[in-house]
Amino acid sequence: MKSRYDVVILGAGHNGLVAATYLGRAGLSVLLLEKNNYIGGATTSQKVFPDYDARLSRYSYLVSLFPEKIIRDLGLNLELRRRATASFTPYVKDGRDDGLLLSNVDEEKSRQSIVDLTGSDTEYEQMKKFYNLSHVFAEHVWDTMLEPLTAKEDFRRRFDLGDVSREAWRSLAEEPLGFAIERYLQNDLVRGLVLTDGKVGVLTHPHDSSLVQNRCFLYHVIGNKTGEWKVPVGGMGTVARELEQAARNSGAEVLTNVDLRTLNLSGKTRSVEFEIDEQPQTVEVRFLLVNFGRNVLAKFVGRLYQPDPTDEGSVFKINMLLRRFPRLKANKYPSVEAFCGTFHSDEGYEQMNVSYDQACEGRLPNKTPCEVYCHTLTDDSILAPELREKGFQTMTLFGLDTPWSLFARDNKTMRKLAETKFLESMNQWLEEPLEDCLAVARDGRLCIESISPVDIEDALGMYHGNIFQNAPTFPFAETKTQVGKWGVETEFENVFLCGSSALRGGAVSGIPGHNAAKKVLEIVTSGP
Repeated sequence: MKSRYDVVILGAGHNGLVAATYLGRAGLSVLLLEKNNYIGGATTSQKVFPDYDARLSRYSYLVSLFPEKIIRDLGLNLELRRRATASFTPYVKDGRDDGLLLSNVDEEKSRQSIVDLTGSDTEYEQMKKFYNLSHVFAEHVWDTMLEPLTAKEDFRRRFDLGDVSREAWRSLAEEPLGFAIERYLQNDLVRGLVLTDGKVGVLTHPHDSSLVQNRCFLYHVIGNKTGEWKVPVGGMGTVARELEQAARNSGAEVLTNVDLRTLNLSGKTRSVEFEIDEQPQTVEVRFLLVNFGRNVLAKFVGRLYQPDPTDEGSVFKINMLLRRFPRLKANKYPSVEAFCGTFHSDEGYEQMNVSYDQACEGRLPNKTPCEVYCHTLTDDSILAPELREKGFQTMTLFGLDTPWSLFARDNKTMRKLAETKFLESMNQWLEEPLEDCLAVARDGRLCIESISPVDIEDALGMYHGNIFQNAPTFPFAETKTQVGKWGVETEFENVFLCGSSALRGGAVSGIPGHNAAKKVLEIVTSGP
C-alpha cells in the first residue's frame, strides 16, 4: 500500500466499483476501502440460510436502472433475463378468487385479464395511455442521467413537443402523481398497482405535496427507456463480482475489514486514517469519493446531519427459501406463473391510503401492503443442483408503509409482529400457509429472514433504513447552484459522493459512480 493515492473510495459497493474502474482505466491510482469482509455492499449475494446452498441477494434483487452504456464501457459480462410475468394481483370478485395478471410477453393475456376484472377493455387502454407518459418521460431523461445536471426550466422545454409530451411533464414532474392516476384510471386495484412504484421504500401517499412519490415512481419506470425490471442471472452477487473484477483489472487496490477512523478534509491535503488488523494506517489523497450516505459522512467530519422529512426509510424485507410453491386460491393461474413476476397483496389504491394514515399514526397498518419476487423462477442458478432437483425456490417480500419510526423503540418485538402480519397478507390468497412451504433448518427453524428499516440502517448505514440512502431526486437541477454540476459535489474541495446519496442516486444503477468519476476526470483534465 502506498502512502498517497490520486483517489480513495470509501465503500466497495457497486457504485464505488464503477467509479474505481473508470478512474483506474484513466491512469489514476485508486484505493478502495471496505468495512465488511466482502465486496459489493447491498448488491452482494449471501448464503442466508447456512444449511442450504442457496445464494440470496439479501437487500437488492432486480435490475432496471443500470445503464447499458456503463455495462459496455466496463466490459461487464452480465445477463439480465426478462420475467415472463410482469405482475400478478389476486382479488376476490363475486365471492370467487381471481387475479389480475399482466404479462411481459403476451399483450392479449394482459388485456383479457383487465377485462375479466373490470368488464371492458377501457381500463386497459387507459393504462396504456398512462404508461405512455412514463415512456415519453424516459425518452427525454434517460440519456441525461450520465451528463451534468440541466436547469429545470431548460429540461421542461424538452417536453414542448406536443400535448402528450407536455402532459407527461405535468403529470410526473409538476403535480402530485395521484392526479394523473385518478385522471386516467378508474379501477381501485389498477390504480393501486400503478401507485406502488411511487411508494416502495418511502412513506408517502398519492397527493403528497413533496412529490417524493413522483420521484420514486420515475426511478421505477425510466430504466434504459423501458423501465422493465430484469433478473440478473447468477443473482445480484454476479453484478458485484463482475464489477470487482473490472475494478481490479483497472489497477484499483481493494482492502476489506477496514475500520475507518478519521477523515481530514479541511486542510490543503486530504488524508484518511483507518485500521486494518488493528494496525493504524494513514494515506494522503487528492480526491476522496464517498460511497455511503450523507448521514455517515456528517458523523466522520463532525457536522450536524439535517435530513429532510422525506428521507426516512419505509420498507420491510423478508427473505425466504421454499421447499415448494404454495397453491393459489385463484386456481386458474399456476403458482409458477403468478409468482414469476411481482406478486402484489393488499395494495389497492384506497387500502394504501388507509395503511399510510395508520403508519403515520405510529402503528402497523391493519392490512399491510406488500409485493413478492421469486428470483429462481427466472434464474435458478443461485440454487445448488440438488436444491433445483427437489423444487426449492427463493422468495423475497417488500413490505410498504413500515417507516423506521415504528421499529426504533423495540425493533425485535415489532419486527416479529410485522413478519406475522405480512405472512398473513400473503396467506389470504393461498390454499396453504406459506410457512408450511418453507425449508427447515437442522435446528428446526424455518428458513425465513426478516429485515426492518432499523436493521437496514445498522447493517448498511442507510439513513433510517432508506434503501435509496435518502429521498430520490428528480433528474434535473432544482436550484441554480446545481446547474452544470454532476450532482456528486459536497462542501469539501475534491470530496465527492459516488453512491446513492448523490443526486440521481439510488437503486442498483452505477449512475452516481459513473458521475463521480466524470467529475474527477473533469478536474484532472482541466488542471495544470
